[in-house]
Amino acid sequence: MGLNGWLNIDKPPGMTSYQVIARLKRLTGRCRIGHAGTLDPLATGVLPVAIGRATRTVEFLHQVSKTYRAVIEFGVTTDTYDAEGAVTARADASNIDRSAVEAALKSFVGKIEQVPPIYSALKQNGRPMYDMARRGEAVEVKARPVTIHCLILVDFASPLVTIDVECGGGTYIRSLAYDLGQGLGVGAHLKSLRRTRYGIFDITQSIPLDNLSSPDDLAAVLLPVDTALAALPSLELDEPAAAKVICGVVTEELSARLTGKQAYRLYRTDGELLAVADTAGEELRLKVFIAHQPGAESAE
Repeated sequence: MGLNGWLNIDKPPGMTSYQVIARLKRLTGRCRIGHAGTLDPLATGVLPVAIGRATRTVEFLHQVSKTYRAVIEFGVTTDTYDAEGAVTARADASNIDRSAVEAALKSFVGKIEQVPPIYSALKQNGRPMYDMARRGEAVEVKARPVTIHCLILVDFASPLVTIDVECGGGTYIRSLAYDLGQGLGVGAHLKSLRRTRYGIFDITQSIPLDNLSSPDDLAAVLLPVDTALAALPSLELDEPAAAKVICGVVTEELSARLTGKQAYRLYRTDGELLAVADTAGEELRLKVFIAHQPGAESAE
């Protein structure tokens, strides 16, 4: 079955993102399946999954913002910064009130330096840090620049606080919870997390994984290959220009139409997505090739 496109999966708790992909691979019999934005087993919510040719567009989702609904518990610190870790410290958080939380949240909005959790999939010397940490090996974690666009205090019921977070790529909500607790002097950990949006993928249109039990189920909810490219500007090409792009040729005329250091979606006049042209480097190149080359065997 020729499945090519995106799924907006509502990841259930208790599963890794890899396990979601593994289940879909068994269901479709396809090897070319990937996802954007790994979610921890504890977390639920939007997990964009690419099938077939859509896997070539995954990288463009790294540039979009995401939103989360997070529940943080004050007074308890864990080694993983979330509810699955071992407790490392306890403190009385009864003196923390809503106004103190609101004031503390303001310091995390904007471009900040954040230290990722030791128990994370980030690699050091080619190995995941969580693997090194579990083996008792020394792990050096350096702060990284991240962007938090917005923090909204949704509910406060001591020692629990619920916040909505809009952030850029690379942001760890677990680290945000930990840092918030440290800033207030009582410690904290992430109790639960739900991703409500990832770029154009929204939780209101997501599909529970258990609703998908056959290839036909997937085909019925499959989104177009170019769904992940919605934020990119687009250009429509006439047939001569389209034929050149299909063969991997970038003409001077096409180059002249592309301005600015960004990527563009290239379409035929009939709406078929051909490629993504990347102008971020010194030379323009076709970064993602979507359409089949003439005479080539049919691919996914």
